[in-house]
Amino acid sequence: MSQYQGTVISALANFYWVFLEELDGYFLCTRRSLLKKIGKSILVGDLVIVEELDYKSHSAVISQVFPRSSILKRPPMANASQILLFFALADPPLDPWQLSRFLIKTESTHVPVSLCLNKTDLVSQEQAWQWQQRLQGWGYQPLLVSLSRQEGIEQLASYLLNEITILSGPSGVGKSSLINALVLDSSQKVAHVSGKLHRGRHTTRHVELFKLPNGGMLADSPGFNQADLECSPGDLAQFFPEVKPRLGQCQFSNCLHREEPNCAIRGNWERYEHYLQFLSEVLTEGIPESRESTFKVKMGYQGIKHFEPKLEFKKYRQNSRKQRQQDLQHLYRQDEDSQLDF
Repeated sequence: MSQYQGTVISALANFYWVFLEELDGYFLCTRRSLLKKIGKSILVGDLVIVEELDYKSHSAVISQVFPRSSILKRPPMANASQILLFFALADPPLDPWQLSRFLIKTESTHVPVSLCLNKTDLVSQEQAWQWQQRLQGWGYQPLLVSLSRQEGIEQLASYLLNEITILSGPSGVGKSSLINALVLDSSQKVAHVSGKLHRGRHTTRHVELFKLPNGGMLADSPGFNQADLECSPGDLAQFFPEVKPRLGQCQFSNCLHREEPNCAIRGNWERYEHYLQFLSEVLTEGIPESRESTFKVKMGYQGIKHFEPKLEFKKYRQNSRKQRQQDLQHLYRQDEDSQLDF
């Protein structure tokens, strides 16, 4: 039986499109029932072995899945070697807080992250240079491109060479347009930015890998207007590259870099306010939903929210004099009734 190694480029329900490098073709595959019985999932980016090829219908069966070098939950994908975070300088306008949030989300995956800014043609050279200098202070060297003018495409293509790259970012920044520019046989749907909300519309519904002409693959992931933060409060600071050299220099090993004495992180750096906001959020998410009613929010130093347990004062409040007299009268009546019964 002939076997071929391939890469899963798309998954929908129980069907998988697999690209076979040796045959230079795409095959629609199902998986062996044994893989389902042992609970082996198949993700976009997985390296697999396929059998029972039907060249007429271009169908086959996946019989084996190789171990993964990396795995992401959202978007669900395996074996990604880098993440390209794609934003626009204008239309929609570049929001520092949203950009910082996406950067923290991508850094928390522990996959190498790079930043690319599109639509340089909509801003002045001075504005683009200011953003570039600002982001260098955050610890990044952003690539500047203009898809409408075809500027910076060759430099970006060389960066993607022979890599499996996840293209991520908010809606409306030009991710689908970038794939159309890099992939010859791609026909990604492109949507315009909302005029009222200044936000993009979602055009990508699922993860899909595209083969680049010069080698490598590019994964288009669904766009989001806000990235979810999934990390522990103690790990949050390590996802800010600008303060990584100072990690481990605080007086306390469990320092959250807020009010603790001799903290090496707390200070005058641009994204410190972002850090405090994100820290408050991950601390809130750490409280179980079933216990939310037993906690109250308190505003602390520099406007940071923390949570304290609510006290049930009704259980410990002393009864009023009127209530005590009523209780005594009730006891007297019960005593009189019991004597009459006797």
